[in-house]
Amino acid sequence: MPKFVMLSTLGPDGHARLRDSPERLREVNADVESMGVKVLEQFALLGPYDFLNILEAPDELTMAKVATTLAARGTLKTLTLTAVEVEDFIAAMGGGVGAGD
Repeated sequence: MPKFVMLSTLGPDGHARLRDSPERLREVNADVESMGVKVLEQFALLGPYDFLNILEAPDELTMAKVATTLAARGTLKTLTLTAVEVEDFIAAMGGGVGAGD
């Protein structure tokens, strides 16, 4: 299944909600998984983003649904990127420029 990286930034309401109930993170993960996306890893960050999630989804449309559903709550903004395994990337590149052309 395709993997995705989701970076998220909490808004003021999101920060307040998380401060009052840190367990909310696990509830959101359960919501995400109920939409058919598996949370592989999750990290809290320092810097311009608050969280980094490594997710596995059946396809881009499923991932788009998750990102839109989370953003619609109004507590966070996300940036979602497709992640390609390095070995798959190398295989897709073949022998490099000019190889076998």
